[in-house]
Amino acid sequence: MSEFYGRDDVFAVCAGLPATTDETPFGPEISVYKVVGRVFALTTLDGEPARVTLKADPPHAEALVRGYDWIIPGYHMNKRHWVTITLGEHADGDLVTDLIVNSYELVVAGLPRDKRPG
Repeated sequence: MSEFYGRDDVFAVCAGLPATTDETPFGPEISVYKVVGRVFALTTLDGEPARVTLKADPPHAEALVRGYDWIIPGYHMNKRHWVTITLGEHADGDLVTDLIVNSYELVVAGLPRDKRPG
């Protein structure tokens, strides 16, 4: 488990994934990472604690919410398909990184084949 996982860590992982953009369509307080125009991560830009909301398969989302007190059903999102992670010292950085990549891969899998990045 990493010592600390924060916004900058989320931004670095998201930005490192192919064909991603960082936008603020909901205002200056939420960073929205998209792949080919489809959302896969939403991160608060100010305030504490920092949070990131990610897409997850429903059974996986349920297990995450049951298993970790720092993961809740997606805030302002479909509670079955999204989870919100409170970042900080308590968050397992390796798990958060895996969940970001998993969210990205779920969105990419839902894209038409000719639109999927490399």
